[in-house]
Amino acid sequence: MLSIRRATSDDIPLILEFIRELAEYERAPEEAVATPEALLDHGYSANPRFYVEIAEWDGEPAGFALWFFNYSTWQGKPGLYLEDLFVRPRFRRKGIGRALLTYLAKVAVEKGCGRYQWQVLDWNTPAIEFYQTLGAKVMKEWLTMRVSGEALRELGASWHEPQEASQKQ
Repeated sequence: MLSIRRATSDDIPLILEFIRELAEYERAPEEAVATPEALLDHGYSANPRFYVEIAEWDGEPAGFALWFFNYSTWQGKPGLYLEDLFVRPRFRRKGIGRALLTYLAKVAVEKGCGRYQWQVLDWNTPAIEFYQTLGAKVMKEWLTMRVSGEALRELGASWHEPQEASQKQ
C-alpha cells in the first residue's frame, strides 16, 4: 500500500502542490512563492541543494519530505535537516508521516550523520507529541533567527571588504 521514492524533476509540479498545501496548513499560503524554475535549479542541478522523498499510498501521492544536509562543527559530522514534511489530510493516520521520518533516519545513519533535525510550529501540539513518541526532543534553549526579504538585502549590502592594516593608516 505504501511506497516511498526519491522525487525526480518530473515531480516538480507535484512538489509545488505539496508545498502549497503545507503552507495552507501552516496558515501562511502567501509565503509559498517557490517556482518550478527555482526547484529545478536548486534541486535538480549538478549540485543539488535539497532532496525530496514522495510517499505514495496505492500509487497515489500522499505526502512528501524535503530535506538537505547541513554540518555540525561540534560533532565534525554532517547532519540531515528536514525542511518540510507533509501528509495530505485524507492519508493521515496510516503511518505515512512515521514512514517518511524513519526512512530519513535510515538515510541519516547510512550517510554518517550525527543528528537529524527539523522544526515544528509551537501551536502544532499533535505533531510535537507525535515527534516525541519517536524520541525527538524539543530544543527549547535554541531560538531560530531569520533575516529575509528587504532586511536580508540591506544586511548583505552593508558588508564591506576588509582593508589591510597598512591601508587604514
